[in-house]
Amino acid sequence: MTTPPYWESAKKHLSANDAVMNAIIKNYKGESLKKITDDVFYSLARVIVGQQISVKAADTIWARFVKLSKVSAPKTLKLKDEDLRKIGFSAQKVKYIKSVAEFCLQHNGHWHNDDKEVIAELCKINGVGRWTAQMFLIFFLQRPNVLPLADLGLLKAFEKSYKKDRKDIIKHSKKWHPYKSVATWYLWRSLDPVPVEY
Repeated sequence: MTTPPYWESAKKHLSANDAVMNAIIKNYKGESLKKITDDVFYSLARVIVGQQISVKAADTIWARFVKLSKVSAPKTLKLKDEDLRKIGFSAQKVKYIKSVAEFCLQHNGHWHNDDKEVIAELCKINGVGRWTAQMFLIFFLQRPNVLPLADLGLLKAFEKSYKKDRKDIIKHSKKWHPYKSVATWYLWRSLDPVPVEY
């Protein structure tokens, strides 16, 4: 598991520019975002599983998926829909996970492209929207300046920590530039008992 090379610089920048963020960072010394895989299918599948459900529910379903599929794109495509439904996938997510598997078998991906281009590429996959693509940018590609405005956990943490309306996050996030991904991670961390991983 690897930490982004910019992490320490980001912590210094955020701490110097934002007193609330400085306090949050101090609460989680020694912790950081970790890249948990070098496999594109693993990362995207993990995000698909985590869509619109709690971290705890996602972890349970993910553990079952790992056992069933070995997180292999070819093996996932061979699974029966009903087998995926039995481990907790909705009918919609069955389609999504298989679309991701097909994409990963057919495309190498242009991961050196800028954030907007990567998002556009990923959003061609059935079931992958902007939020899912942004999670891939933050966790797999470790891009430093992504702000996932559709993430309810981020918005909830912002309201709680800053005592501001969630719509104020766009203006406030200018303080975090060019490390919005890092600020996002720390806000998530302030809510969750364990670090978020995708």
